[in-house]
Amino acid sequence: MKAGSGRRLARKIDGVQQIEQRAEGIIEQVPSWIWDGESLPVPVEEIADTCYGLLVRDVADLGTAPGCPELEPGQTFSGLLLADRGEIWVNAEESRQWPPRRRFTIGHELGHWVMHRSGDRSLFCRSTTVQPDEQPEQGASAEIPDIEQEASVFAAALLMPAHLIRREYERDRDFNRLCELFNCSGAAMGRRLHAVI
Repeated sequence: MKAGSGRRLARKIDGVQQIEQRAEGIIEQVPSWIWDGESLPVPVEEIADTCYGLLVRDVADLGTAPGCPELEPGQTFSGLLLADRGEIWVNAEESRQWPPRRRFTIGHELGHWVMHRSGDRSLFCRSTTVQPDEQPEQGASAEIPDIEQEASVFAAALLMPAHLIRREYERDRDFNRLCELFNCSGAAMGRRLHAVI
């Protein structure tokens, strides 16, 4: 491994650890009347609403959002953060088809609110950048902006806290049980187990 590659890898690992710590800090500050810190699944929508004042809306056409960029044919939005309105918009069709993806998208957008919000700037997340259900294709990760990767790491850490993943994995290593308990996809659980076990 070249020295430059080693330094980039070390910075990436440090960045992931900082995001994990940020998510853990948020979890620790959730009032007990919202979540006891132990029961599952983590109530991500209630955290976004009560702790951050963000309204979560399921919207049929996210392209109607103010300032929405043009999409390439075949692209869709999974979610977006309208910071000036204090709203997270989630793709209603994806929510109906894949409820765990809805939770991940909310966590992803909350990650943008916590880590990347700059004034009232809106953030639009294409379905290809919010990937709880599938791994990026070979070489695709280079095309995903760093803030999108960071928001996805945050979402995984918030929805599947490391200490709770370890606790439940030790109780019973049944993969399907873990997915159901944390209300997440198999791909998201697989990546999370790989990251923390």
